[in-house]
Amino acid sequence: MIEVRIAGVPEHFNLPWHMAIEEGAFADKGIDLQWEDVPEGTGRMCNMLANEQTDLAITLTEGIVKSIAEGNKVRVLQEYISTPLLWGVHVAYNSPFTDPSELEGGKVAISRYGSGSHLMAFVHAREKGWDTEDLQFEVVNTLDGAVDSLQSGWADYFMWEHFTTKPLVDNNTFRRLEDCPTPWPCFVIAVRQSFLNKNEQLVKEILNTINGYSREFKQIPSIDRTLANRYGQQLDDIREWLSKTRWSQKQLDVLTVDNVIDTLFGLNLISNKIKPGDILTN
Repeated sequence: MIEVRIAGVPEHFNLPWHMAIEEGAFADKGIDLQWEDVPEGTGRMCNMLANEQTDLAITLTEGIVKSIAEGNKVRVLQEYISTPLLWGVHVAYNSPFTDPSELEGGKVAISRYGSGSHLMAFVHAREKGWDTEDLQFEVVNTLDGAVDSLQSGWADYFMWEHFTTKPLVDNNTFRRLEDCPTPWPCFVIAVRQSFLNKNEQLVKEILNTINGYSREFKQIPSIDRTLANRYGQQLDDIREWLSKTRWSQKQLDVLTVDNVIDTLFGLNLISNKIKPGDILTN
């Protein structure tokens, strides 16, 4: 058995990986796939890839592009989720804020610098016509940290995936003021370049296996109930999320990558316009 380490957020998007691992799909091919949940999100996973603490990671598209532009020796193997991520803009339930326009100049809770919650705060501010140089940040690491930060007043608002935070909206921990979708496919499968160089065929076997699972995932009988029970979600919310989510088995297209690069460069989040060929595998 060959051990391979992979990291991802502990969210419903990644259930196909857990099912494949639990059902022995990787082990049948001689692969001991070791999954690590990373609640801190893409920013930490980029650091894990850079520090060789993981071999693969399921990251947000914008986060891994930024990390590669900053010199991280990582490649994008393919899309994982082809639909946008719906980022909810949240405040504490008892917050005085009632309209998104009131958040201009406020402090944003983020999991880490370079994370999706950090980068999407810029995208959101740009869409609102705010001066992105006025953005202020409070690093909270995890969703629990965001709850503490907003309730204590250390930060004013927090952006996180709509359906993951829905239970916190339902129980009056957060109020969601609006949603801000990503302008590109949201999740990709990333790999350390050095690991890929030595294990190209092994990586192909991993992709073939997960693509088989993700391709058929939505057709699994009662998958909506499985997701709702496993992730503590309301069944209606899971059904709505499933209707809006598409898993992918193909590589990101060049125009999409160019859009991500141009957006990050335009927001001064990267200092050089790298090329899609610096990001994508063949």
